[in-house]
Amino acid sequence: MPLRNRYSISRSYFFLPPGIKWLLIVNTLIFLVWYLGGSTLQTEMTALFALSAAGAVQNLYVWQIFTYMFLHAGIWHLLFNMLTLWMFGTQLEQDWGTRRFLKYYFYCGIAAGICVLATDLLVRDVFTLGASGAIFGILVAFGVCYPNQTVLMNFLFPIKAKYLVMIYAAIELLMTFTPGTGISTVAHLGGMAFGYLYLTRRMPKINLPDVTGIYRQWKLQRAKRKFQVYMRKHGGGGGRGPWVN
Repeated sequence: MPLRNRYSISRSYFFLPPGIKWLLIVNTLIFLVWYLGGSTLQTEMTALFALSAAGAVQNLYVWQIFTYMFLHAGIWHLLFNMLTLWMFGTQLEQDWGTRRFLKYYFYCGIAAGICVLATDLLVRDVFTLGASGAIFGILVAFGVCYPNQTVLMNFLFPIKAKYLVMIYAAIELLMTFTPGTGISTVAHLGGMAFGYLYLTRRMPKINLPDVTGIYRQWKLQRAKRKFQVYMRKHGGGGGRGPWVN
């Protein structure tokens, strides 16, 4: 019996849930197109799909807040992000389900992108690309949900998940004040901060209109008007009163 338990745990560790599987496939395919397309295609894809204040705000390339997560600057950039996604996202998706996991992943990536745009508008405008903002949100989620689980820092050193998240947050904060790193620490910290606030329910509540309810009410009123028109045409003559049911 113990042997079967160890076998099932080991097998589930290498299992790829559908959300992570498709994120790995799509990111890898887009990177291959970008890498094999040469410098001209790389320049065009960066201008259209990487995130920048000039593109997203001035030129209204609003899709960049989403598409920048699927571009990577090099093989090591892609490899680190995808390995981290696999290592820390697998258990989260198995516990949460694919829909909730992907929603959280993209929320963190978009929140990281908004932080980048705010910084670019205030400081300087540069292209930002990569899934790191969403990945760091996944890292925070793992630390919040499984704080005492032992993980491998830099894939080598065993450490509890909660301490791993704290160390990475401190490193990113220090790197923010280090010029010339070429790394968007703002995106990393933005994804981490949003993920923590979202999971601990410390996000301010935003009361959005119930679009579905408004649409249902509109359909009901429309059907009611059609019924009234029908009644006037077919049942309203001859002095008869309204039908009662």
